[in-house]
Amino acid sequence: MIPQDKLRREQTRRGWLRRAAFCTAWVTLCVAQWPTAALAHGSRVGDLRLLHPYATPTLGHASTGAVYLVAIDNQGETAERLLAASTPVAERVELHRMQMDGNVMRMQAVPFVAIPSRTRLTMRQGSPDGHHLMLSGLRHSLVVGDRFPLTLHFERSGAVKVEVWVQQAPAAAAHPQH
Repeated sequence: MIPQDKLRREQTRRGWLRRAAFCTAWVTLCVAQWPTAALAHGSRVGDLRLLHPYATPTLGHASTGAVYLVAIDNQGETAERLLAASTPVAERVELHRMQMDGNVMRMQAVPFVAIPSRTRLTMRQGSPDGHHLMLSGLRHSLVVGDRFPLTLHFERSGAVKVEVWVQQAPAAAAHPQH
């Protein structure tokens, strides 16, 4: 027979080992998820997912800047349109599109951005869609690490507030594939 105090010590040790294993697994899971959680942010409204809104830093006292989204996912059966945007950091926000005109890249304001049903629209810097939000009349420089609110106005989904992170362009966007 095993003495009672030795049995209790063994049970305590096993309980401690079980708790330690659980805590180790939990911390490992949290640490493994941290880079994704730290870099990815966005919002959801209805069938729309707005993924990682970001602005690039401005140089000096520039009065214009740009906001991009890694993507807008329309997971619904109905098309949506982005009609406008607003932010307290700029006097106005315009919807813009870059496109090639012969050998010249041209930027122009557009009245809306169409988001067909069951599609992903990329609005990254250098993306083939060429859409972005142009900030005009900036009230201050956009500095890496800053964050600011932006309200997107959709035709069907209404107004959606997102947080924009000021960062260098993601690597894939900084050097687009040709």
